[in-house]
Amino acid sequence: MLAGLSAILGLLLAFAVPAAAQETLTVFAAASLKNALDDANAAFTKASGIKVTASYAASSALAKQIEQGAPADVFISADLQWMDYVAGKNLLKTGTRINLLGNKLVLIAATDAKLGNVQIVDGFDIAALAGSGRVAVANVRAVPAGIYAKAALEKLGAWKSAEPKLAQAENVRATLAFVARGEAQVGIVYETDARIEPQVKIVGVFPEGAHPPVVYPVAATAAAKAAASRYLDFLRGAAAKAIFEKYGFSFLSKPVS
Repeated sequence: MLAGLSAILGLLLAFAVPAAAQETLTVFAAASLKNALDDANAAFTKASGIKVTASYAASSALAKQIEQGAPADVFISADLQWMDYVAGKNLLKTGTRINLLGNKLVLIAATDAKLGNVQIVDGFDIAALAGSGRVAVANVRAVPAGIYAKAALEKLGAWKSAEPKLAQAENVRATLAFVARGEAQVGIVYETDARIEPQVKIVGVFPEGAHPPVVYPVAATAAAKAAASRYLDFLRGAAAKAIFEKYGFSFLSKPVS
């Protein structure tokens, strides 16, 4: 009888004290970060035991979701503007924001396109390069890659002729897909995106002075879990630096370890 009572008591205790759930973080990140950040997140989880769930989209869309109360712990934008927007709503944790990464803006075409190296200088005619086809860009009003692209085309005197030919996408990865599938003759994306898609090739690099620097700031949100600070430290460390540089990002933050 005593043995039976002990067994029943053990079962009751097992149900009364559930196993500790794995600690998790939710990261909202620009679409262009997906491959590199997936690798960085896996490395962080292996080192810390903390699971990271990443949501990738245009920085503009993510900023609006955070504004509307989406439960993000960390935000990584592809430009300063949308991080400033979230900061202006008092939705970032003070003292956590840093400029983490840099990138380049490039012109791409399908791998089998006859288009060769293009010198992107003043007077460059992207509309002529597209011929009867389209020029793929991210949304030029809201998405960082599109905003950078428009600024570059305006600076180089190519915007007026290019605008009627634009095929605007919801984010930079969708822009990449337009060219990879042959739905646009040329496109403007980040160098890191072009490097991970075998169906496209880089045919030109936009000069840095043609557009604002491509900068990825990162910060914890005001509602972030305590573990977010550990995650941010990891992103600034040597292990993460090696991962991001492997994918072609420049590392703007001085490594902390």
